[in-house]
Amino acid sequence: MSVNTLAPGDTQWPRFEVFQQVREGAPFANVGAVHAPDPEIALQNARDVFVRRPHTHRLWVVPATEILSRTAEQLADGQEQADAADEAPDLTAVGDERHYYIFRKTSQRRSMNFVTQWGDVQAASPQSALRLALEQFAEDRPAFVWWIVPANAVLSSRDEDVSSMFEPAHDKSYRMPTEYHTQTMMRELEAQDRDA
Repeated sequence: MSVNTLAPGDTQWPRFEVFQQVREGAPFANVGAVHAPDPEIALQNARDVFVRRPHTHRLWVVPATEILSRTAEQLADGQEQADAADEAPDLTAVGDERHYYIFRKTSQRRSMNFVTQWGDVQAASPQSALRLALEQFAEDRPAFVWWIVPANAVLSSRDEDVSSMFEPAHDKSYRMPTEYHTQTMMRELEAQDRDA
């Protein structure tokens, strides 16, 4: 897996999308992104940022540049046809096809997850994988966003890492932001200042 190094004058490390599996066999879901100099550090950063609750079985990180992303609007405007026209002729043999994970966003409601794993395909390119995904999965439910993730771009946590990476979260209590009554405290402090 190749990750772009910083371009001259660039101050941002590459962005990695983070995918979380809450239990074995469950689909992976995109929970956010981290910046890191390489995939290994991205995986550690992802653990630190997104595993605050004890419900994680596995994490994936993928360089954002490796993901083909299309919205329903782009597809309706013919982006898929433009991709096909720009794509080099498919001269690869069937044995040269790659494995791609298909992710979709099927709801407009706000959620902790942006896209959720819907299946996988074998294809010669990300654009071919998108076309296959649209054929195979489009009728299940309408999708607002499609992500095509090459399997060879995924860095995954390992089974032997579960105890060191995820079990410490079991001992930590997690509070929702609504449990911190900062506005109430600020009002009380302001009232004290006015009374003084």
